[in-house]
Amino acid sequence: MTTREQFQSELNALNEDIIKLANAAGQALDDAVDALYSQDIELARQVIANDKKIDRKELEMNDKTILLIAKQQPVATDLRRVITALKILTDIERMADNAKNIATATIHLGENASIIPNDIRKMYNMTKDMMYTAIQAYKYEDITVARKLAVMDDEVDHLYKTIVSELLGETAVNPDRIQYVMQVAFCARYLERFADHITNIGENILYLVKGENYNLN
Repeated sequence: MTTREQFQSELNALNEDIIKLANAAGQALDDAVDALYSQDIELARQVIANDKKIDRKELEMNDKTILLIAKQQPVATDLRRVITALKILTDIERMADNAKNIATATIHLGENASIIPNDIRKMYNMTKDMMYTAIQAYKYEDITVARKLAVMDDEVDHLYKTIVSELLGETAVNPDRIQYVMQVAFCARYLERFADHITNIGENILYLVKGENYNLN
């Protein structure tokens, strides 16, 4: 196998691992939201425990990527591919962190979780759609699909503001529910941040293909 073929083989393996890690972060979000609505504290604890596995995998992949740069010394588009991989790995790890944070909020909420606003689930569904879009854009290096993330993120941001506004209104009427309101608002915020990191992946795909920095947030 030539040096070029070896580099391409390792890069393909890295891309496959990135998609697997993104799916793991998505599963963490699925489980965290399920735990939130079902008051499943044990599932919430499992999300928190699994986050450590995602952290370890991200570090392992990061080391492999840096080693790939050292061994192959890529230039031009190849170098952009490796740099993009490093940036996306960081965003995926932070996405998983936000899923973990929702699980932590679920534990703090306890039995109050039975009255979580339905808009949180709507926000979650929108975020999952974004995730699927980002994975497809990355897999096929499709900048047209990547650009869609900007509009999708705006919709998540708008719903987040609506949720927070309604929660603040509830605090004014029921000041004794401040802890409940805070934890639910945190969950909405973590979803919003999860979506922001997905948007960052879209920006990195644009950088990969076009060689220029873009701001989709």
